[in-house]
Amino acid sequence: MSEPELTTEERVLRMMKNVLTSVARDTAPQRGFKHPLSEQTIHSIRECLMVISSRERELGETHGRNMNARPRYIDEPKSEVVVPLHIKPTKRDSGNERKE
Repeated sequence: MSEPELTTEERVLRMMKNVLTSVARDTAPQRGFKHPLSEQTIHSIRECLMVISSRERELGETHGRNMNARPRYIDEPKSEVVVPLHIKPTKRDSGNERKE
């Protein structure tokens, strides 16, 4: 299944979210060390991420996109079952044809 085309705003929001989470990840201190970012900056990053997520949700609903999508591993069993709707004739069926 391919991903639907994103609008420019959606691409910008995704990039901003990726950059903010990368900054948070890259500046995370080891245990026992003080965080290099101030508490106010950390709080602002969290608020930005909440606003971005909210806007992404609004845009997804506007464009009719499913926002409940979750990553799935290749070896993870699929939850849907495909049922074939065509029935192949058997040998028994082919011998019972009417001759007129």
